[in-house]
Amino acid sequence: MASAALGEELRCSICLSLYTEPVSLRCGHIFCRDCIVTALDTQEWSRVYSCPECREEYVERPTLEKNRKLCNIVDNFRSTQQKEEKSEILCTYCVDSPVGAVKSCLHCETSMCDKHLTAHNKTVDHVLVEPTLSFGSKKCSIHKDLLRFYCSEDAICLCVSCCLVGKHKGHEVELLEEALEKKKDKLYSVLRKLTATKETTEKAILNLQDQKRKAQDKADDEKKRVTALFEDIRRQLEVQEQRVLSEISRQVEEVSQSLNDLTKQLEIQKDELSGKLDHIEKLCNMTDPITVLQDKESDTDEVLQDQESDTDDQNVEESSVPDLDDFMISLVLHRSITDLITNMQLKSSFYVQDTTDLRLDEKTAFTSVTLSDDLRTATRCETRKIRPKLPERFTLFSQVMSMESFSHGRHYWEVEIGDCGDWYVGVCYPSIKRDGKESGIGYNNKSWDFGICGNKYSCEHNFRLQELNLDSPVQRLGIYLDYEGGRLSFYQLSDPIRHLHTFTTTFTEPLHAVFYVNKGAWVKLISSVFSIK
Repeated sequence: MASAALGEELRCSICLSLYTEPVSLRCGHIFCRDCIVTALDTQEWSRVYSCPECREEYVERPTLEKNRKLCNIVDNFRSTQQKEEKSEILCTYCVDSPVGAVKSCLHCETSMCDKHLTAHNKTVDHVLVEPTLSFGSKKCSIHKDLLRFYCSEDAICLCVSCCLVGKHKGHEVELLEEALEKKKDKLYSVLRKLTATKETTEKAILNLQDQKRKAQDKADDEKKRVTALFEDIRRQLEVQEQRVLSEISRQVEEVSQSLNDLTKQLEIQKDELSGKLDHIEKLCNMTDPITVLQDKESDTDEVLQDQESDTDDQNVEESSVPDLDDFMISLVLHRSITDLITNMQLKSSFYVQDTTDLRLDEKTAFTSVTLSDDLRTATRCETRKIRPKLPERFTLFSQVMSMESFSHGRHYWEVEIGDCGDWYVGVCYPSIKRDGKESGIGYNNKSWDFGICGNKYSCEHNFRLQELNLDSPVQRLGIYLDYEGGRLSFYQLSDPIRHLHTFTTTFTEPLHAVFYVNKGAWVKLISSVFSIK
C-alpha cells in the first residue's frame, strides 16, 4: 500500500506515468521535462504561459529547474519496482504455498526456491539463471537447444548444432561466459567514459545555469539602470523644457516691452497732434485777422515739417518693431537637447540633416596667420611666415578664408575665441579683394562680420559699423546662415544664449567662412557645420 501511494505521488499529472527527468516551475508543481515543454510550446502563440495544474500565469516563458533529488527518488523507486516484479516469479514446485523463485533452470524450464534449488543441484548439473519466465529466449529457435556460444562475426548467440552445421559453420565462436566477460569489459570502459562525459555535462549544465543566473541578475541590474536613466531623462527634459519656455517668455516680454514703449511714444504724438488740431480749429473759427496771422504756433510750413518728421520717426519706429527670434528659440531648443544628450552619453541627429568638416584654406592665409595642423584654428603670430605669393592670399589684413563654401541651404557652426586681442569672424564672397583697404572683412559689400576692436564689440558690412553693448565677453560664438532666406545671425553661446546681430540681404555668390585675428588673438572652429533640415 505504501509503495502504491508513493507511486501515485511520483506520477506526472500530464502523462500519468512515473516522472522522467522531473522539472519544477516557480509555483512548485513538478512535471516531466518533455511534458511541460510540449505544454508551454502550445501556449507560445498567446504569449501567456500558465501552470497546467494550478493555472498560475507567467508573463515570460518560465524557466525549468531540474529536481535532482526527486529524479534520484524516481530512479530508486523504478529499480525497486522492477525487483518486485522479478520476485513475482514463483517456485514451480511449491504448489501448496507459493514461494518466490531464486533461480531458473534453462534445461528443465523450471524456477526454484532455495529449498528446491539445493535438491536440484545435487541431482543434475543444469544451466541456472536469474528467475525468468522467458525460457524460449534462452534456447535456439531452430534446434531448441540451449544457447552456449557467441558468434562475434555475426554478433549472435548459438547452440552447439548451429556451430557444427548451418550458415555459422566455420565461424569463430566463443563460450557465452567468455564473450560476456569481454562484452562487460567493453561496457565498463564505455560506462567509465559515459560517466566522465555525464559528469562533464552536468558541470557544463551547472555552469550554464550559473551563467543564466548571472545573465538574469545582470539583466535585472540593466533594467534598473535603464529605468533610472529614463527617469533622469524625463526629469532633465522637464528642466530643458522650462529652459526653452523661459526663453520664449523672455522674448515675448522683451517684444511686449518694446511695443509698449512705441505705443507710449505714439500716444504722446497723438496728444500733441490733438492739441495742434484744436488750436488750428480755433484759429479757423476766428474773424480777427491780426490774431490769426500773428499766431506763431500755426506756421503751416513748420507744422507740416514737424508732421513729416514725426511720420518719418513713426515709420522708423514701426520698421524697427522687434519680433520673436524663431531661430534663437530653435537654437536654445537644439542646445538644450544637445546638453541632455551629452549628459546621457547618447547620440542624436536632432534636426541636423548633414555635417561638413569646415577647414581653413592655407592658400588664403596672411603671412602672419598661423594655422593648426587640423586647419581649424587661426592664430596671429609675431613673425611672418614665408609663403608663396598666390592670387588667393590676403596681403594686407591678417585674415584667412575657409576651403568650403555655402551656395544654398541653412547651416550652423560654432567658434571659440581667445580672451585677448582683436578679432572678427564672418562670411565673405570668393570675389573679395585680397589686397588694399577694401580687402578687410566688413570694409566692402562682399563680407559681413562680428568681432571686437579696442574692447568694443561691433558688426560691420560695407563700411557700416554698429556697436553692441554686451554684459560679458564672448568666448563662444554660434553662426547661423540661411542662404535662400538671406539671413546671417550671430549668437553668444552663454547661459542663457544671447542673440547678437542679424544681417538680412540677398546673397548672390557662394559664401566662405572668414577670420580676422590681430596680435595675441586666436579663433578656433569647434564644431563641424550642421546642415539644417
